[in-house]
Amino acid sequence: MAKYRIAVLPGDGVGVDVMEAAMIVLDRVGLDAEYIYGDIGWEFWRTEGDPLPERTIELLKKTDACLFGAITSKPKKEAAEELVPELRDKGLVYRSPIVRLRQMFDLYINLRPCKAFKGNPLNYRDDIDLVIFRENTEGLYSGVEFRPVPDEVRTAMENHSPNMKKYRNVPGDELAISCRVFTKKGCERILRAAFDYARRNEKRSVTVVEKPNVIRETSGMMVEIARKIAPEYAPVELWETNVDAMAMWLVKNPYDYDVLVASNMFGDIISDLAAQLVGGLGFASSGNIGDSYGVFEPTHGSAPKYAGQYKVNPTAMILASRLMLDWLGEKEKANAILNAVAEVIAEGRVRTYDMGGTASTLDLANAVAQHIG
Repeated sequence: MAKYRIAVLPGDGVGVDVMEAAMIVLDRVGLDAEYIYGDIGWEFWRTEGDPLPERTIELLKKTDACLFGAITSKPKKEAAEELVPELRDKGLVYRSPIVRLRQMFDLYINLRPCKAFKGNPLNYRDDIDLVIFRENTEGLYSGVEFRPVPDEVRTAMENHSPNMKKYRNVPGDELAISCRVFTKKGCERILRAAFDYARRNEKRSVTVVEKPNVIRETSGMMVEIARKIAPEYAPVELWETNVDAMAMWLVKNPYDYDVLVASNMFGDIISDLAAQLVGGLGFASSGNIGDSYGVFEPTHGSAPKYAGQYKVNPTAMILASRLMLDWLGEKEKANAILNAVAEVIAEGRVRTYDMGGTASTLDLANAVAQHIG
């Protein structure tokens, strides 16, 4: 019997291509695992009304970790229009399956390393090495939204917030509200995860990226808790910055920062900016991690126009598999993948189109595999 059972969810578009590439590298590194493929993505929404079928949820419950490729997501109206005729007008509403997985399995850490590999012509600067901890289950992605806004919701908000009264004469069907929901538990555990990582890896600082001067209650809670727990992690320093300023400082002085921690949307935005500093989304891997399960993915989308062409850069997916190995405790194998990726990029002989080369998705995967001893 294999040591691990790994769920493999290629998803849509180039998710299938890059997953095939990652499996070449995993086979080479010799992980003792059974890989079990599952269904997720747009086709299952279109034909079944659910992009995350119950059978896939049950599969994940019986595995140790999950590798996830990419999915296609579209706005509410377009999603409804693409359902097969027999599923239309049944009140089905599309919701991102990866967001559902994060909340269903309480994968509250979104870990996004942003490391610049020497020799990558797309680097903004060489030797950038940032790690972003994004809270993964709360904030603006909580799914607490109203459109149209029910009268009782409007009335309750008017009773408790004077600022809501300015919208009193706006018809309910012309008003949309998305709630930014924070909890003390949610803030504290993502902050502790960031500080624990910084202390374990001998990093100098943890920077909290929020906006407490304007979003006083939610961002204010995050910063207050950070200040309270920071002394426990000395000599790791607590730094604070507003999210808009952080976008500027990352471009100006990326070497100043070690570990960043932010709420859901702010972390999403900042991590994409940081990804571009190290070559773009083709190099950006991500781990969705809870106390007992992890889903590992590239952060790029499904890029339907490239599906099946084996054109896109698989490095992010390969590095996602590396994150999975590290989380499973297979440190030696994880480091072997990281070192092999670094060697291939430094050599510069095998490059996909984004790096100015002509190599295919699988060419790059095979080159990485060949550098694993």
